[in-house]
Amino acid sequence: MSFPRSATPLQDVRRVLCVFAHPDDVDFGCAGTVAGWVDAGLEVGYLLVTRGDAGGFDDTPRAMMPALREAEQRAAAAVVGVDHVEFLDGYRDGVLTASIDLRRDITAAIRRFRPDRVLTNSPLRRWDRIAGPSHPDHLAAGEATTCAVYPDARNPFTFTELDLPAWTVREIWYSGGPDPDHLVDVTDTYERKLKALRAHVSQTSHLEDLDGMLRARLAATSGTPGRLAEAFSVFHTA
Repeated sequence: MSFPRSATPLQDVRRVLCVFAHPDDVDFGCAGTVAGWVDAGLEVGYLLVTRGDAGGFDDTPRAMMPALREAEQRAAAAVVGVDHVEFLDGYRDGVLTASIDLRRDITAAIRRFRPDRVLTNSPLRRWDRIAGPSHPDHLAAGEATTCAVYPDARNPFTFTELDLPAWTVREIWYSGGPDPDHLVDVTDTYERKLKALRAHVSQTSHLEDLDGMLRARLAATSGTPGRLAEAFSVFHTA
């Protein structure tokens, strides 16, 4: 299963909420694009569903990992100009499901932030890259966010206990899904993307050539000599 062809992105977007399963997801997939949006004057916020307590590649005590990764994400966000960073409580890395509780919590964040666009993990598995993009937590976060975008956040009779007015998100972008066809040139923002990823010390310090790996991946995505790109699937929600 794949996505249909992307829609043409809306041109009057002013606010974007990025909803991802783990700290570092947004930076690996989208930090160059986010930096470009901030440069263009868009207000961007992050919502992280977990604090990445199952991550890391060394003997850091597990009890320290949530606070460590939260701090890393806030530092990475600052690199690309994002200062609105929220974390949900009660969701553990590695066992995430698209539960009603998660849909309600994402709906609350959408109704508070009132974004025109939501950027999130893909709810569809990418069979050519099982590792990374197709992590079950990513799929769950993408599915729950999609449900929160439609119908939950816009329906005034859903989750009335939140006491927040309904809000319609007009566009949704997916990162990490199969066959993405909307390319964003990130050549000019690449250095900030790299710096943001290096802020995730617990997740990237073991990589011997993070720069080389990223450049090769983004160059292949671009397909244009000397240019780098991130890729998405884009849909209007009407």
